[in-house]
Amino acid sequence: MVFTNGVFDLFHAGHVALLEQAAALGTVLVVGINTDASVRTLGKGRERPLVCEDDRARVVAALGCVDCVVLFDEPTPMALLEALVPDVLVKGGDYTPDTVVGADLVRRNGGRVEIIPVLPDRSTTRILERLRASS
Repeated sequence: MVFTNGVFDLFHAGHVALLEQAAALGTVLVVGINTDASVRTLGKGRERPLVCEDDRARVVAALGCVDCVVLFDEPTPMALLEALVPDVLVKGGDYTPDTVVGADLVRRNGGRVEIIPVLPDRSTTRILERLRASS
């Protein structure tokens, strides 16, 4: 089982690349998505998330590479990771293996942490910056 998580607000090609590469690392891909309340605790700005949790979950679940989507209400997916104990924990290249929440848990249980390089200039924050600059 492969697990990754995120907000997945304003879904873009960087999200698709991460999820496709994560799915290729195992047989089942579970994606944890921060609830709206959880996103508000992450310091991403007052207006975030732009897309509500149900819509974000539906978009991610529609991808053929995703087997299961789970919403989580906490700032981190640690409780979810403790319940699932995935074989592979995946995050994007803006993390290092030592900064990924749950990395120690996964490694203690024989799993591994994989970092997928991010696609340059592909982020919700970057999209919002471009939109603000053009208005």
